Amino acid sequence: MEEEGYIRVRLPKDRKGEIFGIADQLLGASHIKVMCADGKSRLTRIPGKLRRRMWIREGDLVIVKPWSFQDEKADVVYRYTKTQSTYLSRKGMIPKSVDIF
Repeated sequence: MEEEGYIRVRLPKDRKGEIFGIADQLLGASHIKVMCADGKSRLTRIPGKLRRRMWIREGDLVIVKPWSFQDEKADVVYRYTKTQSTYLSRKGMIPKSVDIF
């Protein structure tokens, strides 16, 4: 009954430059060190609009959007729950560099 190409969770939008990442270290003041799917470790921040709605722990799968003028920094766009992370891992949607689920 389920369509083959249908994914139930949000995925990174390539045309906007979004990529997967794993939260490595919480630095305080809404800053997080994230290991991204392209192999770089970036200093990310949670924008004010999402700060109180999005609680992130170490090991969470997130979507980040690197800054256009400073590639070593990024913004957190979305955080996956553990259920969503395992679902994406089973479907093979997460790159091997960040797939720990």
